[in-house]
Amino acid sequence: MSGILAGKRILVTGVLMESSIAFHTARLCQEQGAEVVLTGYGRMSLVERIARRLPKPAPLIELDVQDKGHLESLADRIRESVDGDGRLDGVVHSIAFAPSDALGGNFLSTGWDSVATAVEVSAYSLKALAMACLPLMKEEGGAIVGLDFDASTAWPAYDWMGVAKAALESTSRYVARDLGPHGIRCNLVAAGPIKTMAAKSIPGFETFRAVWETRAAIGWDLSDPEPAARAVVALLSDWFPRTTGEIVHVDGGVHAMGA
Repeated sequence: MSGILAGKRILVTGVLMESSIAFHTARLCQEQGAEVVLTGYGRMSLVERIARRLPKPAPLIELDVQDKGHLESLADRIRESVDGDGRLDGVVHSIAFAPSDALGGNFLSTGWDSVATAVEVSAYSLKALAMACLPLMKEEGGAIVGLDFDASTAWPAYDWMGVAKAALESTSRYVARDLGPHGIRCNLVAAGPIKTMAAKSIPGFETFRAVWETRAAIGWDLSDPEPAARAVVALLSDWFPRTTGEIVHVDGGVHAMGA
């Protein structure tokens, strides 16, 4: 099969809804010739149903990044679910969560337990996932790509998730540093806002709409996750062989515009 990911096997996390960037990443990976393995958490029957909408069947593995046992067994479970040697060529990190009291204007009153959860699930998990997959990547190298939301400014209502995203950006740079000797690249795609299930959980999400309507230099469609997914696929491919520790913005140019 032809395509920029022909012959590669990619692990995609976070496919929960058809509107998600992760779903469209998995779809494009398959269309570009890759074999895809999915992970899900919690509502596995829903993930299974959404996975059936992909062009081709994809194995589905349960993964709770806060569960040490899930992480320690991930490589073995991937080997069991695929044909061949179980090698991975790429990993997509699309995992983020913050308790409700860590969002929506509660920044100064949020307790540490909620902050710790946001940082562990949304940032530390990048390192945890990378290490869980390393046994399947360290011989041949590959690419890790995470989904980000620009953390260089303080956004309305985003609060501790914004801090967690800043931690994600820093974590990505250190993963890039320490896994570089294994030939593994680590980059992020900082996407503009997309109307997904995750977005609906952010109080005040509609405030982002006005920002992007007025500041996106080339426009932005909140209902279209494909531009961000395309960037993820490109970074997974061999077309970026010496790019690592980078953040690629797919946001219509908002990150570069003044008020």
